[in-house]
Amino acid sequence: MTTTEPADSPQAEIARLERRLRRATTARIEAEAIAESGLRDLFQRKQELVLLESIAAAANAASTVEDAMRHALEAVCHHARWPLGHLLLVQRTGDSQLLDSTAIWHDDSGGRFQTLRTLTESLQFGHDMGLPGRVLSTAAPLWDNLGTPDASAFPRLPLAVGLGLSSFFGFPVMVASEVVAVLEFFSLELQTPDQSMLRLMAQIGTQLGRVIERQRAQERLLHDALHDPLTQLGNRRLFLDRLQHYLVRAARVPGYQFAVLFIDLDRFKAVNDGLGHEAGDLLIVATAERLVAALRQTDLVARDGGPDLPDDIVARLGGDEFTILLDNIASAQTPIRVAERLLKVLAAPFELAGQQAFISASIGIALSASGYTDVQAMLRDADMAMYHAKQNGRARWMMFDQAMQVTAMRRMQLERELRQALDNAQLFLHYQPIVTPHNGVICGFEALLRWRHPVLGMVSPVEFIPLAEEIGLIGKIGSWVLAQACHQLRRWQQAGAAALTMSVNVSALQLTDGRLVDLVKRVLRESRITRGSLKLELTESAVMADPDHAMAIFSQLKEVGVRLSLDDFGTGYSSLSHLRRLPIDTLKIDRSFVSQVNLHADKRQIAQVVIMLARALDLDVVAEGVETEEELHILRELGSDFVQGYFFFRPLGAEAAGAALAAQAARIFPGATAT
Repeated sequence: MTTTEPADSPQAEIARLERRLRRATTARIEAEAIAESGLRDLFQRKQELVLLESIAAAANAASTVEDAMRHALEAVCHHARWPLGHLLLVQRTGDSQLLDSTAIWHDDSGGRFQTLRTLTESLQFGHDMGLPGRVLSTAAPLWDNLGTPDASAFPRLPLAVGLGLSSFFGFPVMVASEVVAVLEFFSLELQTPDQSMLRLMAQIGTQLGRVIERQRAQERLLHDALHDPLTQLGNRRLFLDRLQHYLVRAARVPGYQFAVLFIDLDRFKAVNDGLGHEAGDLLIVATAERLVAALRQTDLVARDGGPDLPDDIVARLGGDEFTILLDNIASAQTPIRVAERLLKVLAAPFELAGQQAFISASIGIALSASGYTDVQAMLRDADMAMYHAKQNGRARWMMFDQAMQVTAMRRMQLERELRQALDNAQLFLHYQPIVTPHNGVICGFEALLRWRHPVLGMVSPVEFIPLAEEIGLIGKIGSWVLAQACHQLRRWQQAGAAALTMSVNVSALQLTDGRLVDLVKRVLRESRITRGSLKLELTESAVMADPDHAMAIFSQLKEVGVRLSLDDFGTGYSSLSHLRRLPIDTLKIDRSFVSQVNLHADKRQIAQVVIMLARALDLDVVAEGVETEEELHILRELGSDFVQGYFFFRPLGAEAAGAALAAQAARIFPGATAT
């Protein structure tokens, strides 16, 4: 028979107390475990925050990406107690990506892992190749042990096992969604993958990505500040900076020489205007590519047979101007060979959006052997040599010399003085009679501009008229010439020479500036000369540069009674179809074909062809530059309508021209005057 202890017996109470004690002990143990786990998590979280803050602070303070990465490697290795860490950087080649090993490591082994480091630094890792390649492919942290099947793709596996390594870990450095670097770590101990560690490394990767992103932004800003946006060549700022370095080197290193080439495209404006600005941009880009490609021909620009390639630089200064720095040249022959090669490659046709264009270039060369100390001076002299190349026919190179400096100084003086010449009454007109070849009767004049400088004396029109065109004064001067000539003609017509004509030269720039027609109408209205007595002379090359535009201008001028003459005929490239369309009245045979026409059969044939062409087109012919009786005889025989030249009259001042008219009138009509 079983007996039960009363509920309030001492034994029952003891049992209840023991159960309560066990429950309390269990609860306490559980609480302590929870507390310990919480403290452990809190400590780990604190350590992680310290790590993140340390890396962030170092990244902000680092002057380079490499410094930031080096600190991150050290911090992560210390935090995770991994003895070895390494940085790999992504290199892009077209659409492909490869991880390049760097020499940036954290190594606590005292040299134990040197063989692994040496092997790693000799490798590049593509997608899925080893630990770095798998991180590159997945853009996610990766943790693995050398004994697992996944480790079979690890190309450094045999060496790593031999060194006693057990675990490896890698994580990507991200810029947005792009992997830009990988950090890898190795451990001697077998490590269990830790999800919190993976999350932490992902955060660090993003943080380090901001460092690279910041550097990229800085590099882009620096690149944009030093490069031409259209061609990506260096700009003027970069070119002058490198030129300064070369000058310093030339001063310090005996025998070191370099050269500056200044390149200006010929006929670029014609392409830009004719095919449009988009085609002009394409031409600039294509030119830059050809220049760079030409310099890459190392057999062309080899220096002294040395193993190092020269540090040549191609830059675009702006517009259609390029410069080249040729480094470490052996002699003046090197830049000459380069210039000749560049002229050849630029002479080949360019394909621009389905259209073919031809250009050439003028190249100026300056040598460091001249002892330059100032970058602007050397660039100026190369520019000056280029200008002389352009003035001497284009599509050529010229080397700077001191004679150019003298010419340049005079040009600068003339430019400065020419701006004041008109206001200071230094410009005036001479008038050269145009006569009939059979009896020498004056039927018209050509107005010729002259400049009498108070110090320099008479300045040749060949020198100052092109200068006026370059500096933008030809419009103002041309307007003054037209008005002066027409008002003088009006005075002679009022004095009795009613049939007299006046020929005035018009520049190519006046033909295209959009103001010529209004100017002529105003001068005709103000001068009130006889209708049909004004002849405007334009060179063949100016007209043929844009025949359609010339046609439109000529038609408007013809409406107000202006007669038109094609000057220097035979020196340009007129086509018969264009010539037939143009509403011109006169062809002027260029003086180069008239001079000694009696001694050269080819000149006589050219003059004869021009006169026959004029007859076929019902045009008058004027032969200019007649200086001898023999020349006059030939031209009279060939049928030239009019002639002008020193044989009859030199250019005359207004008073002398009036006297010649008066003498002629008195001879033809005794008692008449024309002054």
